[in-house]
Parts: sequence; structure tokens; C-alpha cells
Amino acid sequence: MAEHGLRKWIITITVIMASLLELIDTTIVNVALPDIMGNLGATLEDAGWLVTGYAVANVIVLPMSGWLGDRFGRKNYFMASILLFTIASILCGNATSLPELIGFRLLQGLAGGGLLSTAQAILMETWPREEIGMATALFGLGAVMGPTVGPTIGGYIVENFAWPWIFYVNVPVGALAAFLVSTFVKESPRYAKNNPIDWWGILLLAIGVGSLQIVLEKGESEDWFATPYISVLTVSTILAAVGFIWRELSTDHPVVNFKILKYRSFTIGIFTSFALGFALYGSMFVFPVFCQTLLGFSPKQTGELLFPGGLATICMMPFVGMMLKKGIPAQFMATVGFLLFFVFSWMLSNSTLESGTEDFFWPLIIRGVGMSVLFVPLTTLGIQDLHGKDIGQGTGLNNMMRQLGGSFGIAIITTLLHVNSAKNRSVLLENVNNYNPNFVQRKEAYIHSFQSKGFTLFDAEQMANRAMEGVITKQTMLVTYNNLYLLVGVFVLCCIPLVYLQKFKKNVTLPVDAH
Repeated sequence: MAEHGLRKWIITITVIMASLLELIDTTIVNVALPDIMGNLGATLEDAGWLVTGYAVANVIVLPMSGWLGDRFGRKNYFMASILLFTIASILCGNATSLPELIGFRLLQGLAGGGLLSTAQAILMETWPREEIGMATALFGLGAVMGPTVGPTIGGYIVENFAWPWIFYVNVPVGALAAFLVSTFVKESPRYAKNNPIDWWGILLLAIGVGSLQIVLEKGESEDWFATPYISVLTVSTILAAVGFIWRELSTDHPVVNFKILKYRSFTIGIFTSFALGFALYGSMFVFPVFCQTLLGFSPKQTGELLFPGGLATICMMPFVGMMLKKGIPAQFMATVGFLLFFVFSWMLSNSTLESGTEDFFWPLIIRGVGMSVLFVPLTTLGIQDLHGKDIGQGTGLNNMMRQLGGSFGIAIITTLLHVNSAKNRSVLLENVNNYNPNFVQRKEAYIHSFQSKGFTLFDAEQMANRAMEGVITKQTMLVTYNNLYLLVGVFVLCCIPLVYLQKFKKNVTLPVDAH
């Protein structure tokens, strides 16, 4: 039964607070890796498992979260996830070795997987069905903002405190969220309370999704299939996926109910969620690296750049919810969102080595508005036909697909960055010869400059060659990054037809469970 008045808003703030814990921790560790490496004596490759382990554990639990909520009760499972996440955060902060920290991050990821989808399901049941668009908009604040502000918060904490505090900050928030959940959230029906546990389904799901996530996280750095364990994990992914689908379709009590794929809007919705994850995480992976490695921005400057766009997302979300409530078709709004994201990508694809912070203000504002106009309509379209216990299953699968979309996006973009940079360098080197007047003029200018500073002709020529190498490297990476921005933009444009395959509804509503 839907809630009203102050209780509705307390529950809303509580579940958004809890989901933000999980979403911020997805990226907050990234900026602290150098400090953790120095403190615990780890290599970058080993420390990378702090990010990979969390993501793997997270994506394994996401599709199971609906079943776990049905078996133990949504409120009980949600509160247990918050408490486990909080305890794991304390353990992470107290870790004295890298293996310890990786183990506690795995525990944190398992708990975090239960926060996001369960929070969304609780929110869907808390708001009246005619206001479901607004509920989705409020949930979208956390889903879009969390990955964006995580590095900024992490950078501030590392700069002003020690790295364990990126975990300790979760403790008061988690404790408050657990108290509010126990006090205000009502229990949902335990649909799967007495059903037998699908142990084979859980095992195959863990192997398949876990292996896939590791392949996506580590594939590029390990030279993909040139590394034996990546090849083994790829085969494991395929075999486990086939076995899992067969198992879930043949058992009476599946851990993931694929029968909800009979709803056309939901089936198409998981693909649009994948596209959203690809665009959201892919663009946020490229942009900070581009700014810091090529343009020389500091992590603080990069974080400050992202803030106005995040603010635009926050400001737009409620308006998007109100527009849905007034009957504006979600398909039209999603189309606007995809177009805005393309404009953002196109503007960044025209960056130069002289681009400053002011050049990125409006592109990031446009991205922020675009993400708000994308997230809410796409999520609403995807879950519009789900009822009762299908809500938990649907939100779990939907969030898993967005997470996998982000993992695929980062893996593909990282690989293209490596491959295309070599290709673009070869093209640029074709113009580096003594028959090119521009090259000769630039090199002679460098030589004269170094000679004017007292260097011999021989030394000046050597330094000029190194300077030209630096110019070529920067130009190569600039062209590569610009092409990647445009690629992401074209990808989201190609996704527009998908939303028009979903059902048109005015005043999209969603039936909720009775308590």
C-alpha cells in the first residue's frame, strides 16, 4: 500500500541515502588507489582488484536481489544489506594488507548489490501509482549522481584525510539509514518464503556473471585472449550462461524469473538500460582521463568541472517526473535525452589541446540535463507492465543490465583507445618527414629556441626531436579521444528506435504490492 505525507518522504530519503552508499563506493576508491598502494605495498595491477572485486560481487547479487527480497522479506533483506555494507566499510578501513582489503571489498560489493534494486522496489511501492514517474525521478538522482560525484568526494577525502576515511564515511550514513528503515519501512509479502532454494541457479549465475565482469574489467590490461585465464573465464561465461538459462526455464522456483521477459516493454527496457549504462559510465571513464592526462587538469579541477552538470541533473529530475505525470510520452522525452547526449559528445569531439575548463561547462550541463531526461523515462518504460513480485525481479535485472552496459562500455572504449591510438599515430607519422614544410618549420623553430638558450646545435636537435615526439603523442591522443566521444554519441543515436518499440501509455502507472 502506498504511503502518504511525511512518512512517504522519510522512506524516500532513506532508500536514496542507502542506494547512494553503493553507487558512490563504485567509483570513490579509484582516486585513492595510489595512496592505498603506497600504504599497503601493492602494485597497480594488484590494487585494481579492489575495484574489480567490488564490481564482480555487486553484479552477481543484482539479478538475485528480487528473489532474496521475496524469500526473506524486502525490508529485512534491505536492512541486512545496509548493516553488512556498514560493517564491511569498517573492516575495509581497518585492513592492514591488500588481500584483507580485497576480501572486505568483496563483502561490501555483495551487500551493495542488495541495496540498489531493493531500494528502487521499495520506492515503487511507497509512492502512489499515479506518481510513479516522480518516484523514478527521485531514485534517478542517486543512480546518475553517485558514479559522478564518487571520484570528487574520494579526491577531497584523500587530499585532506587518510585513505581509510573513504570507507569510514559510510558508517554514520549506514547507521542512520538502518534505523530509518527499521522504523518507517513496512514489510512486503514473502512470496518465496517456503520455496526450495535454487542452488544450481545461484552457482551458475555467480560463475557466469562473475566471469563476465572479470573479463570486461581485466581483458584490455591483460591483452584479452592472449592471457590464458581470460580465455578460460570467457568459456566459463558462455557455458554458465547457457546452463543458467536452461536451469531457470526448467525449474519451478527459479532464482531469476525469466518469465517477466514476456512483457515487451521490459525486454526492450533492459537493452535501453544497457545503452544508458554504456553512455553514463563510458563517458565518465573517458572524460577525467582525457582532462588529466592530456590537458593537465588536476583531480580537483576535474571534480569541479563535473559538479555543475551533476547539479543540472538534480534540478531537472523533479521536472521530468512532473512531465511524465502530466502524460507526456516517455518515448518523446527519452528521444530528447539521447539527442542531448549526442550534442554533448559532438561538442567534446571538437576539443583541442588549448581547451580550458570554461570550454567544458556547457557540454557537461547539456549532458547533465540529457541524463535526467534519459534515466527516468527509460526506467519508467521498462517497468511499466510489472506487477507485485515481478517488481523486485525486474528492478534487479534492469540494474544489472545498466551495470553490465557500463562495464562493456569501459572495456570497449579502453580497447579502442589502445588500438586507435596506434593507428592514428601511424597516420600522423606519415607527415613527419623533411618534405613536409610544416614539420620542417616547427622543428627548426624548436632548434632555434633551444640554441637561443645556450644549447649546442647537436643538443638542440636532440631536444627538438623529443619535443616533436611529445607533440605527435599529444596530437595522437587528442584525435583518439575526439573520435571516441563521437563514437559514444553515434551509439546513443542508434538507440533511439528502441524506445518506440515499447508501449505508449499516458500517465504511466505501476501496480504495487498490498501490505
